[in-house]
Amino acid sequence: MTRRAAVLLVLLLGSVLGLQAVHERRSGPPGGTAESLLYVRSPEAMKRMALSYHSLLADVYWIRAVQHYGGTRLSTDPTKQYDLLYPLLDITTSLDPHFRIAYLFGSVFLAEEPPGGPGRSDLAVALLQKGLRAQPDKWEYAQAIGFVHYWWDQDYMQAAAWFRRAAEMPNAPNWMAPLAAVTLAQGGNRASSRRLWQEVLNNAEADWLRVQARFRLRQLDAMDQITALEALIEEYARRVGTRPRTWADVVQAGFLPGVPLDPDRFPYQLDPASGAVTLDRKSTINPLPIESSRRR
Repeated sequence: MTRRAAVLLVLLLGSVLGLQAVHERRSGPPGGTAESLLYVRSPEAMKRMALSYHSLLADVYWIRAVQHYGGTRLSTDPTKQYDLLYPLLDITTSLDPHFRIAYLFGSVFLAEEPPGGPGRSDLAVALLQKGLRAQPDKWEYAQAIGFVHYWWDQDYMQAAAWFRRAAEMPNAPNWMAPLAAVTLAQGGNRASSRRLWQEVLNNAEADWLRVQARFRLRQLDAMDQITALEALIEEYARRVGTRPRTWADVVQAGFLPGVPLDPDRFPYQLDPASGAVTLDRKSTINPLPIESSRRR
């Protein structure tokens, strides 16, 4: 690196971080409603400004995207917005079109349902398709698109098509091939969801993907438990003539040995009026996926 190039790089990064510091003094920490983390909204303009240091600046924007997502997710503001998430990810992946983690993690951030994310599965797919344009043989991106359609959109035809496409790509693992058939045959039930995530857990090479699979499997465990508990509440009501007010009523009647806990050891919440069972607000597996027509 020449001395002149080094000076230009320092000035470039210094201006970005300086703007960030000035803004945060005015607007507060990431996640606030007044934030404006995105200083250059055009990926092409940023690529020109970055000179030959695209990858380094991509790292800066990826960190800002993660901070924006994490800060917004943890915010208690009821009107919190993730409106800068996609633009930050778009710039990140324009600066470094081979930024694999930004595509895969970023798509999860975008697809996650509110309040845990913006609920923009369309943008998640757009980001992954951008990755495929940069690397047409990257089977992981096609598989991830299939998961977005399966898990968040519940569009099993599209999910199966993308799983099939991923299976046909070079270096795709042999466990990808059955996913399309499984999705079409069993799409929409938790058993097939569990099989898909278990395949990911057993075969994923990246630690972050295994962590994500374990998280989703715990969510599926909770959903199965909630279904069983709600059926038990209805059986209690049929026998006793009224729904229980608390779990203590259910325990005293001999239906349960104790207060039921979710997979992360938080007590389930019982609505005495409706008999609905939900997660404790503090549970780390919130929010559960929204099921179409209470699919099983």
